[in-house]
Amino acid sequence: MVGNLSESQSEGSSSFQLILDSFLSSAGLPFSNLLSAERIARIFARHNGLFGTHGVYSTAVMVWSFLGQVLRDGKEASCQSAVARVMTYCQLTGKIAPTADTRNYCRARAKLSVPALRELSGEIANELEEAAEADWLWKGRHAKLIDGFTFTMPDTELNQDEFPQQSAQSPGCGLPIARAVAVLSLATACVLYVAIGPYKGKQTGETALLRKLFAALKPSDVAIFDRYYCSFMMIASLLNQGTDVCARLHHKRRADFRRGRRLGKYDHLVSWTKPIQCPTWMDRVTFEQIPETILLREVRYNLVERGRRTQSMTVVTTLIDEALTKEEIAELYGFRWNAELDLRSIKDTLNLGHLRCKSPAMIRCELWTTLLGYNLIRTTAAGAAVLHEKRPRQISFTATCQLILSAWMNTACGQLEQQKLKALCQTLADQIAVCEVGNRPGRIEPRVIKRRRGTYPLMQQPRQVLRDRLRNNTT
Repeated sequence: MVGNLSESQSEGSSSFQLILDSFLSSAGLPFSNLLSAERIARIFARHNGLFGTHGVYSTAVMVWSFLGQVLRDGKEASCQSAVARVMTYCQLTGKIAPTADTRNYCRARAKLSVPALRELSGEIANELEEAAEADWLWKGRHAKLIDGFTFTMPDTELNQDEFPQQSAQSPGCGLPIARAVAVLSLATACVLYVAIGPYKGKQTGETALLRKLFAALKPSDVAIFDRYYCSFMMIASLLNQGTDVCARLHHKRRADFRRGRRLGKYDHLVSWTKPIQCPTWMDRVTFEQIPETILLREVRYNLVERGRRTQSMTVVTTLIDEALTKEEIAELYGFRWNAELDLRSIKDTLNLGHLRCKSPAMIRCELWTTLLGYNLIRTTAAGAAVLHEKRPRQISFTATCQLILSAWMNTACGQLEQQKLKALCQTLADQIAVCEVGNRPGRIEPRVIKRRRGTYPLMQQPRQVLRDRLRNNTT
């Protein structure tokens, strides 16, 4: 089936054969070959995380089942619904079905190895990044988008201990909150790596988390981030490992275009000097390896949008090649907004804004399973993009997720005839490629909602205090 569809294309890429095989698989889900039982067993065995080899809730079944939870929302995301799907799958495939009790399912889910899930997600994302078409890259280089976000979780004692709520909230009235920084691919939109930590405390800021992600940035990569990360030490540290940087100038720095070597209007080369004191987070040996000065390029340009106020932007970059125009540097930094859109897709469509698990270990498990699901959806979109000669970022993430879920059970159980399954896969690929985003010229929408939400006030006191008050009022 894969061969017939591939031969029908006028042009194709042999490097994407794995992705096409994964999408147009006759063995199961659209990405079942990509997330095969063999791959799961190999990675989990490396982390001593294999379990249930002779039972219903095996490692592979739990990965797929938990994946089905995080890709859905509402009642379909509950453990009871997940158990019901496992029961249906077992009955349709002639296997022994588990009971409807969710306790065994939750015990098995708690055995999933977080390091294994992290490696599984990263391996799939990196494979897609390595197979990226040349026209998906920026001037032949892999550009990586960096941005931070937060997410909340259930108010349990364990979660509060590791991820305390914000200090402005009264005890018992807030939710545990975590901070995270993600490295995303500009070419494929996949999440390559994420570092998380408490929202507040020593070495918990976004810059501290980004320093943990340096290994995800390779030599010859271009890191694109906002002004918050723009500092001498951050740029110099990345330069030391061969990674270029493009960022908006920090608001506490001032660009003086009368100094340095002039390349054009509001475009010059300037040297930044290393701070005298060693930062508290850096050891002395590493500090001594940082050069005394670094040569950077600063450009300033205006963002002009009809109906809105003109905004002036100053961008600093280590890309000092004069062959790069000012407009190309501005365009490169403009791609940073894709990180905001990607994180919004994860938080809204996959409900990462508020996770559901009640312990820090399971919060990490849910986080990496969500990112695994996100990368699989993005890989599927990339396969459809190759079939229809488009770019992955042209394809709607939400629509891809909806189309895959619509055929989840029919393809997983292998009950369809070969010809019908082939037609279904082809239809899914066509429909995914049709759902494009980012082509809305002149669209301006006010940030307001029409439908009124509930009128319940915010919780200002612990729940037990409010319960006692209600009991006293009723007696």
